[in-house]
Amino acid sequence: MKKSLLVFLLLAISSMLFNLSKIEWNKSLVDENSIAVIGVLASGCAFLLILILWLSIKISEKN
Repeated sequence: MKKSLLVFLLLAISSMLFNLSKIEWNKSLVDENSIAVIGVLASGCAFLLILILWLSIKISEKN
């Protein structure tokens, strides 16, 4: 389970970095870069959810 969580964390980080590289900062963030911005937000949410799952597994192992 721990190895799969690490793989998912790496996938979320790589997806976030890829979408950050696709954003054109000189243009409007809403009009032409909306897909890349949504991808960054979705990857960030996935990263946070995986971290929460990892912490909950650590807490349950202590009990």
